[in-house]
Amino acid sequence: MKKYFAEMVGTMVLVLMGCGTAVSLNCGTDVASVVGTAIAFGLAVVAMAYTIGGISGCHINPAITLGCLLSKRISCKDACGYMVFQVIGAFIGSALLYALVATSPELAEGTKTGANACAGSVTNGLIAEIILTCVFVLVVLGTTDTKKGAGNFAGLAIGLSLILIHLVGIHYTGTSVNPARSIAPAVFQGGEALSQLWVFIVGPFVGAILAAGIWCGIGCDCKTCKDKE
Repeated sequence: MKKYFAEMVGTMVLVLMGCGTAVSLNCGTDVASVVGTAIAFGLAVVAMAYTIGGISGCHINPAITLGCLLSKRISCKDACGYMVFQVIGAFIGSALLYALVATSPELAEGTKTGANACAGSVTNGLIAEIILTCVFVLVVLGTTDTKKGAGNFAGLAIGLSLILIHLVGIHYTGTSVNPARSIAPAVFQGGEALSQLWVFIVGPFVGAILAAGIWCGIGCDCKTCKDKE
């Protein structure tokens, strides 16, 4: 259970700090707010990677957990537990953020309290989420590999890659690449964010599957992949 609770705490911090920054900076209205939000999400991942990485591996993202499951790095039981507690953590973070915004709604005027929505067509948003998540999960799988990874610098590499992904994707979808991070804020926001929520669940999961397939082809050393060589 320690691993599950660690994932809950980590996801709570990610949502509270990342989405909280998006709300505080009214993300999307200017370049500085986009850059600030991207940095916030990346720094949240770096902070949690070095805080709970030794306990749970710091997935704090169902898409990453799915990628690890398909790469045989985690059991099905633990993967399910991780995903459930990630969503719970996201709801706790969203509830805390909602409480902050509710006390001073004028501070978050014009924002979506961290919820995601497609700026263009739903198809465009789905493609963006698939591509961006694929890149992100691929970085995670590569940097955390026990033989070929970045060792103690994996958390830094993952956090910086998340900044890069946000800089690219905020314009199109607000950048999710994380179903848990989108589910809870969308429930609190409702409306368009809730109606398009499926994009931010399907897209990241498809991206994670593609990333697992790519890593299996280029860097995986598991017995199954070796037998195929």
